[in-house]
Amino acid sequence: MAILIKGGRVVDPGRQNGVVDVLIDGGKIAAVGPNLQAPAGSTIIQAKGQLVLPGLVDLHVHFREPGFEYKETIQSGSASAVAGGFTTVCCMPNTSPVNDNQAVTEFILDRARTAGLANVLPIGAITKGSEGKELAEIGDLRRSGCVAISDDGRPVMNSLVMRRAMEYAMAFDLAVVDHCEDLHLAEGGCMNEGLVSTELGLPGIPSAAEDVMVARNLSLSELTGARLHLAHISTAGSVRMVREAKARGIHVTAEACPHHFTLTEEVVRGYNTHAKMNPPLRTWQDVQAIKEGLKDGTIDVIATDHAPHATQEKQQDFTEAPFGIVGLETALSLTLGLVEEGVLSLEQAVQKLTSGPAVAFGLAKGTLAVGADADVALVDPNEQWEVDPGKFRSRSRNTPFAGWKVKGRVRTTIVGGRVVFETNGAG
Repeated sequence: MAILIKGGRVVDPGRQNGVVDVLIDGGKIAAVGPNLQAPAGSTIIQAKGQLVLPGLVDLHVHFREPGFEYKETIQSGSASAVAGGFTTVCCMPNTSPVNDNQAVTEFILDRARTAGLANVLPIGAITKGSEGKELAEIGDLRRSGCVAISDDGRPVMNSLVMRRAMEYAMAFDLAVVDHCEDLHLAEGGCMNEGLVSTELGLPGIPSAAEDVMVARNLSLSELTGARLHLAHISTAGSVRMVREAKARGIHVTAEACPHHFTLTEEVVRGYNTHAKMNPPLRTWQDVQAIKEGLKDGTIDVIATDHAPHATQEKQQDFTEAPFGIVGLETALSLTLGLVEEGVLSLEQAVQKLTSGPAVAFGLAKGTLAVGADADVALVDPNEQWEVDPGKFRSRSRNTPFAGWKVKGRVRTTIVGGRVVFETNGAG
């Protein structure tokens, strides 16, 4: 059935901005323009006062299935995604078993088809078991549907293994994604190393633990010519090095997460385990550097690092609680906060969540071009709402943003020409 979205403000970065109609037919974008006519029997969506965006693309989520379904499933994670306006998500391989082979990849894709919500694209492991020793069968992973490779959560410490991974990835046109952390420098740490960690008596993770690995990965990318994508960068040093690397022509993209441009280490006071993530919340200076990196294009992508954990896991002592927060249902509003703040234009903000990530992984997503998949998010940019974890579609509630008053609400999400989420504002 065709869908005509009438009178919304289309924001399609690099293509079109303005109040026009969008016609969807056969699961594709059929036309974008003023005063479009719908075929007989079409569904009409009145979008006056709403933003009409390409479906958001998240390059970094953890859906926990197989192995940790009590935290999240592909079904619940997909429901969380579309509630946040995300129509395509890339799931990291740190499941149990690790997604280092064709069978696990196909299992994830099958579960995603059954869920019938977001496009769920698997990321394969760089090494077998993500143990950092022996390369996984990268070609098989690519052929079975993986869109990138990463040992996320476990940085590849062995530089020779990382070099070989980059060389193999080039043969299959895959981006290599790394969680940049020197495990020796970070060993035992649970928050940013600095004044706050000292005052709280908590072991710290120095910013150098990230910076050292960013420098190594950039050097290896320059050596091999491989496509490097740096996950969740959080330090001023990382931003500076990526900026310099891009100026030298290194094939690197980088992502930042909303928590790293909205929160600082001060939130950890009170031993709030919902403020425990890896990389950790950093200093005010680091937050400003991340914002500047987003503004000047050094950072290409905003990703969530959606990392669900069960309530009882986060109720442990700070040093024992797991790293990670959920983020799919708050990311858009927090990003729009950068627009309110004047850090990004609306088009820049949307670009970081749509075409930016699509280009980084070479995905045919993130656009409302005629002929593109009809993945669309309709957003009321002015609606204010309070973050209530009890209303999340995710199975987990671990967010530091509970009680925040934010602006910008997803009204309707369309995937492949099907309405998969809609709300009247009560949800």
